Amino acid sequence: MSRSRAPAPRPAAPAQRSTARLGLLEGFELRSNGVRISLPMSAQRVLAFLALHTRPLQRVYVAGNLWSEVDDDRAGARLRTALWRAQRACCDLVDATSTHLTLAVGVAVDARDAAARARRVLRSPAERRPEDLSELCAAGELLPDWYDEWLMIEREQFRQLRLHALESLCDALAAAGRFAEATEAGLAAVAAEPLRESAHRALMRVHLAEGNRGEAVRQYGFYHELAISQLGVQPSEMIDVLLRRAQAV
Repeated sequence: MSRSRAPAPRPAAPAQRSTARLGLLEGFELRSNGVRISLPMSAQRVLAFLALHTRPLQRVYVAGNLWSEVDDDRAGARLRTALWRAQRACCDLVDATSTHLTLAVGVAVDARDAAARARRVLRSPAERRPEDLSELCAAGELLPDWYDEWLMIEREQFRQLRLHALESLCDALAAAGRFAEATEAGLAAVAAEPLRESAHRALMRVHLAEGNRGEAVRQYGFYHELAISQLGVQPSEMIDVLLRRAQAV
């Protein structure tokens, strides 16, 4: 009499690596597999610092920048504690050796994505994508409620990169006759930095290209008042040329 053979065991499903996304624009946020993760401030600072550097960093360099007010030994101890807290809350965030640290490859960072998008927009008009406008308009300031010294230059670099990309999109969309989108890009640049004359010039060029000379004059007046009251300077000849074009009979 034949015996029935027991079914062969199924191979175990491979463990899924957690998918983490780190938000630095308009504030710190960490999500893993869609779930928001709460972290102490020390761990947030370590992750943000690593996220804004794309190469491995020496531990002593990270500790020295984040805890410059204490000696090297205490800074190193605080770094180890912050790393432990970060990894305890959500694994696979940091790749660490005895000497170097880097953000894990699987962690997506909104600031990195936005910066790459802005660079692509500036580098090659042919590579522009339909979603570039909405994504760059939505991208906000880098960690606006943080006041760490190490963050100031990083924040300014991202701000300038985004503004140049928005102005470039504004001109390109206007040249393509997509005036509503061009206006959106120009207004986003002005909203991000109301005292930036080049953003006002880009918006004036859109109005002129669309035949809205009154809008161009009004935009000039808005900037002129800001330049005098806030900066104590007269608008440049470049924007005055646009005003004369708008006022030409």
